Amino acid sequence: MRLLLDTHALIWWLAGDRALSDRAREAITDEANGVAVSAASAMEVATKFRIGKLPDAALLARDFEAIIADQGFTELAIMVHHARLAGEMNIAHKDPFDRMLIAQAQAEDMILVSNEALFDGFAVKRFW
Repeated sequence: MRLLLDTHALIWWLAGDRALSDRAREAITDEANGVAVSAASAMEVATKFRIGKLPDAALLARDFEAIIADQGFTELAIMVHHARLAGEMNIAHKDPFDRMLIAQAQAEDMILVSNEALFDGFAVKRFW
């Protein structure tokens, strides 16, 4: 499987948080699966740390690239077609980070690792 981690899944993975489902944890550890992290997640972590919504994410906000690389995850850049797809989505969901992750998962035929059941209505494959 080609997995794209939602930001909360990444944070819970790194923290060893039990909020990450056992099923998701097993898929992430399975070496047969490719695991990617979006540039949108880097922006979300840095933004939310800066405004105080993720006060415990100082290290991740500062060293995002190194931490992702240390985990063996692949960086997923935001391409123009990802941005266009996210902007064109005729959905009520307004969170720009989630919209980008949905668009990237669709465009790259990836499975989004997320507990957000709301995503199921947006033609994206979700794993939890």
